[in-house]
Amino acid sequence: MRKKGIIASLVLLFISASVSAQEVQMSQTASLGQVYGDIQESQGLLPMADLGMESGYVLYETEVATDGGQTVLQVENVRDYAAVYIDKKMVGRLTDEKKILSFEVESGEHLLQLYVENIGRITYGPEILDNSKGLFGSVTLNDREVENWKMTPLLVKECEVDKLNFEEQQHNAAPCFYKGTITMGAPRDIHLDISGWGMGEVWVNGHYAGSYWEESSQQSIPVSASSLVEGKNSIVLFELKNNGKSSVCFTEKPIFK
Repeated sequence: MRKKGIIASLVLLFISASVSAQEVQMSQTASLGQVYGDIQESQGLLPMADLGMESGYVLYETEVATDGGQTVLQVENVRDYAAVYIDKKMVGRLTDEKKILSFEVESGEHLLQLYVENIGRITYGPEILDNSKGLFGSVTLNDREVENWKMTPLLVKECEVDKLNFEEQQHNAAPCFYKGTITMGAPRDIHLDISGWGMGEVWVNGHYAGSYWEESSQQSIPVSASSLVEGKNSIVLFELKNNGKSSVCFTEKPIFK
């Protein structure tokens, strides 16, 4: 009996170790529209505080007309990060240090969307008393003022991911939620490798696990044994940039650049 027990333990250990390096295919997606807050409209931009948001994500969008060719977008204030989409395709990013973006676009009417994340509060320097977040001030496209904005709080961190409606689809050009499942052995502390993804949040079995950003040195998220179960486990990501990745994997050690 003792021999059988040892063999069973070794088999379980082998399965568990094998799974730790196994890819998790994020084969389902859920639309961001399921976590929209109250939409507000304004001629000019409103910072996050005016939208009832202390932190998190906000979608700023409007219709613009261009003559085509090289187009320059400039935003007066970006706090702290904005993924810029034209007709639901990402064309670049803006930050408080990079407020001008140049891209090619065809002549005509286009949907301009800026998905903004508040990365943190200002805690030092000359702007310590100015903790406005989101977008505010003027916006120009080829030196022409952009107005008539629709602003939508995105209740990403507040949502219950288990209640989102997912569909089979491996990639979505716009920001969205991704979901994958994996069968594991005995739960233990482990790391989720998210290298190659852009920026977003992670949940394991419905429990919030942390955030990630491709520019950070650490490219993995620690996952405690208490968040896992023996058997089927679900991984959900909210991805802001959509770099074309469709899988994550578990690793024994943290991943750094």
